[in-house]
Amino acid sequence: MANTVLLATAGYDCTIRLYDAASGDLIRSFSHSEKHSSCLTISPDKNFIVSGSNPHIRLYDLNGKTSDPLVTYEGHTSNVTSIGYQRDGRWLYSGSEDGTIRIWDTRVSGPQREYDVGSPVNCTVLHPNQGEIISGDRSGSIRVWDLASGTCSAEMTPENDTPISSVAIASDASIVTAGNYNGSLYFWQPQSSEKYTPLSRIQAHKAYVLSVKISPDTLSIATASSDHTVKIWERASTSLEYSYARTLQGHTKWVWDTVFSADSNYLVSASSDATARLWEVSSGNVVRVYSGHSRGITACTLADEIEGGGGGAGGEVK
Repeated sequence: MANTVLLATAGYDCTIRLYDAASGDLIRSFSHSEKHSSCLTISPDKNFIVSGSNPHIRLYDLNGKTSDPLVTYEGHTSNVTSIGYQRDGRWLYSGSEDGTIRIWDTRVSGPQREYDVGSPVNCTVLHPNQGEIISGDRSGSIRVWDLASGTCSAEMTPENDTPISSVAIASDASIVTAGNYNGSLYFWQPQSSEKYTPLSRIQAHKAYVLSVKISPDTLSIATASSDHTVKIWERASTSLEYSYARTLQGHTKWVWDTVFSADSNYLVSASSDATARLWEVSSGNVVRVYSGHSRGITACTLADEIEGGGGGAGGEVK
């Protein structure tokens, strides 16, 4: 499996399914006892997959024989809505509806640091500098957390009391974008950890924006929505302005999550219709449909290979 592009999906049927993204073949699956998985991430060395649920975080060995978790991280008291790895895999970060962000040393099961957001956290993303976490919460605020000082260094509230559902930052840190329950997409340009300059707003959907992802090459943005669609927004290479390009249609229920391939040419979407779909971004065509879950899928992630390193976390699907 060294050269396999790995797709992981999870949702409401208490299973995590691992596919060969190119062929669509099921590689293996893991099960757990909680109601659903809200988020997934794969370690930079491609050895582990981590699932966030309510309220636990579980780490599984991708190369081992057992389907039981190796580690269960305890500390959150409500649904874990987002999770990610530090670039070198030394620690994990998570956000939860319990109103906290937590940092986890991967070698132990308890949290190492905790940040009190003061509102249920819907999303988090790690800045490319690895020193800041950006969160979006139910109160409608986007907050920047300086990990060195342990404080909130900046706060933006584009629409009072309109929950932020998803936040993303470009791989070159040129832009931050966030989607909310009104279907809006907001943009800021980071100047420092204390200053984020507002740029623009797009009415992306007429229903909830559930996921926002920026492609690795920063030229495309995918917004997934409760309107059953994914929309692609594109920019010229010399501009920070994104404009509508196309709509990806095919799902029949809410689309909860998306992930770009490492080459930015493909996108995977996960939906309550119990399928994940692989799309060619440039044409909007469906390349493959992944089925097998018995209930809705709420999270998906890609990795370029399971062992041996050599590639970005986004994966390349060919």
